[in-house]
Amino acid sequence: MIPTRTSTPLAATGTLTGLALGDALGFPTEFDDVPSILAKCGPWRQMRLPEPAFVTDDTQMTLALGRAIRTAVDEGLLTPERLVAPLREEFVDWSRSPENNRAPGRTCMTACGLLAGDRPWQEASQIGSKGCGANMRVAPVGLVPGLSEEQRSGAAQLQAALTHGHPTALAASDLTARAVFLLARGAEPMGLIGRLRSYAYENGDRYPHRWLGDLWRYAGDPSPEAYIRRGWDECLTALDTVQEALRHPSPETDPCERTGDGWIAEEAIATALHCFLLFPGDPVTALRRAACTRGDSDSLSCLTGALAGAHLGAAAWPQEWAERIEYRSDLLSLGALWDA
Repeated sequence: MIPTRTSTPLAATGTLTGLALGDALGFPTEFDDVPSILAKCGPWRQMRLPEPAFVTDDTQMTLALGRAIRTAVDEGLLTPERLVAPLREEFVDWSRSPENNRAPGRTCMTACGLLAGDRPWQEASQIGSKGCGANMRVAPVGLVPGLSEEQRSGAAQLQAALTHGHPTALAASDLTARAVFLLARGAEPMGLIGRLRSYAYENGDRYPHRWLGDLWRYAGDPSPEAYIRRGWDECLTALDTVQEALRHPSPETDPCERTGDGWIAEEAIATALHCFLLFPGDPVTALRRAACTRGDSDSLSCLTGALAGAHLGAAAWPQEWAERIEYRSDLLSLGALWDA
């Protein structure tokens, strides 16, 4: 039983809106160091949402995943057999879309090119990659109502594995979906890291055969348990960095200095948690802090926005910002479906 306050009102809408807002805020600052960002944007606590508020592949792939889940659930209970086909189709369609012009990740593009054929999806997975593209898009899995823990965990890892086959990419995606789920269900931020650590320990040796099939064999590990354990061990180490950073919080210091730059999956969730937990009651400041970093600022701020939106709901975001985010109608459609 998870000790919680009441569930967050309109958590799904808040999560998806926050994710997209963070993505748009961090889009212009990605690849810049902090001095360059400050020179371009002014003081970080006053960063403005760009006009127009364009997003990146992070939001585009989140919507692709959301649509795939909606299609799968329309057929009945969420199973790997129901999810794989629409997920492949959505990812391939995204990769070929003329709107896919936001510097998409190489791993995603390579895997999607292979997914377009008829080979088993495990052969398309980029087995050595644990880039943050695996978990930047996973938030919808934490929002779908009525899933069992096995379904939520399996779907989170499966959607990651279609492109990123490193076990840390899978574990970090599972952990990210779990964080969104807990916050949307009313978990208090103060105890979040402890709950995520417990979850990582409990799942450390659980390889979801039903969802991943024989993916582990492609990595060369001696067993499926050894394969997945590598991922959870790295995630536990990343959570340790967050705990340590928050013992002596330093809001004016680039969070990447303490918890990593976020280009890889475990650092992305660690630094997003860091930014969110520095300002759990001030979501816009949390987004700005994540966007003004030396690291993968669009993915960091998009994940921070997902966490803050799950915690505080749709009311977290300034109406003027929310009304002009790109793909607003698509975000609201999925949010309304899962909030209902």
